[in-house]
Amino acid sequence: MRAGGGLEPGMNSDWREIPGPVPVPPNGNLAAIAEAGGLHTFQLALHEKYGPVARFELPGTSVVSVADPELLSRTSRINERPDELFEFLSPLFEAGNLQTIPEREHVPWRRLLLSALGSHRSHEAHFSAFTRLTLELADRWAGEREVSLQEELSDLSLRIICEFALGSADGAAERIGPAFRELIAEYLARQFGLPSAIPEAERATRAEEALARVRGAITRTLESQSRSGGLVGMLAESGWSPARIRDTAVAVLLAGYHTSGVAVSWALHLLAGHPEITRRLREELDRVLGDRPAPTYRELRSLDYLERVVKEAMRRYPPGPYAARELTEDLVLGDHLVPAGTTLMYPIWAIHLNPVHWPDPERFDPERFTAKAAEGRPKFAYLPFGFGPRSCEGAALAMVEVKLMLAILVKHFEFASVPGHRVTPVERFVLWARDDIRLNLTPRDR
Repeated sequence: MRAGGGLEPGMNSDWREIPGPVPVPPNGNLAAIAEAGGLHTFQLALHEKYGPVARFELPGTSVVSVADPELLSRTSRINERPDELFEFLSPLFEAGNLQTIPEREHVPWRRLLLSALGSHRSHEAHFSAFTRLTLELADRWAGEREVSLQEELSDLSLRIICEFALGSADGAAERIGPAFRELIAEYLARQFGLPSAIPEAERATRAEEALARVRGAITRTLESQSRSGGLVGMLAESGWSPARIRDTAVAVLLAGYHTSGVAVSWALHLLAGHPEITRRLREELDRVLGDRPAPTYRELRSLDYLERVVKEAMRRYPPGPYAARELTEDLVLGDHLVPAGTTLMYPIWAIHLNPVHWPDPERFDPERFTAKAAEGRPKFAYLPFGFGPRSCEGAALAMVEVKLMLAILVKHFEFASVPGHRVTPVERFVLWARDDIRLNLTPRDR
């Protein structure tokens, strides 16, 4: 059975006729991807040259990349991911890789997780802790002249998501952070071939020990008689096995570690180069907060210009620059029939920089997200958290974190680019900056 209807006259039934670069056996287009600087930049050039539907190959995997928002809508119900692209994460999980579990398992898992991560009541319950952690960072930065944003803000976002997952009653959130940081550093180093002075056997042992410490901390919280209001405490009532609950907590920590911190880092990078936008944002913050250092939860939700700044920053630099699905049946896309078993790639960064939907796409302009400006824009022209049944379950929580972090830091500091420091986006599971994003900062007189 084909999704999307029958073949129209002139439609091509051979997917190999989809335009794209010539693959070079045995690694397909891997060399071209490396030469481009990563899959994120390869896809920008791919769609500029070959159009909205383009083909390329990874080792053992045929990929069709779709950059047209209207065509993306035809794929919005697909609920399978390609196993091979997420296999490197499988050792993190005990009861099956949660990045690729089949639809029959994924649907009930996602439903429960959305109820936990998307709840305004849950966000508000943790909001004071999120605020305290961010203000602690601001207090520490008050003595600094220059900061490396990604390193510092990723650490903060890890502290925040650990608090949300485990609560703060018994110090579990503080204990788990260093182990999880060490664990993910090792996995990213393996996946992206990053150099290390530590022998591989020792690195593997360290990763295993760090994973054991993470699982141990989650288990202690799960078995505690005085569970706090964290995610693990809520999942204890779900009927899931302890292994599935541990896996879920690990997945949430993984999703929340770099993403929020990276989003704030890119936002501050953009604001440092756009003083007029920064001035307008500060005027909103000063008007609503007065002399107070941080907003309340209700105030945060009322800060309209802050929200537009965050959305535009994530358009320019989406934390996740691409996503992937696997076809379980044939699919008609434009003039092509794509066969079942093909990996579909969603080049989110390329979609966000499409001048058809985003005129002058590299310009930083929060006014793109006024209600009037958004009229007529395709739904899938903006995908900072993905879309469909495999989109980010923590999107609403992430927006709370990012807006709070940015509001507090912009309220407290003036930021300026470090002369001579070059910011180059690279692929590190998220859209990272190769040599971090370094900014000079000066405390504001409030």
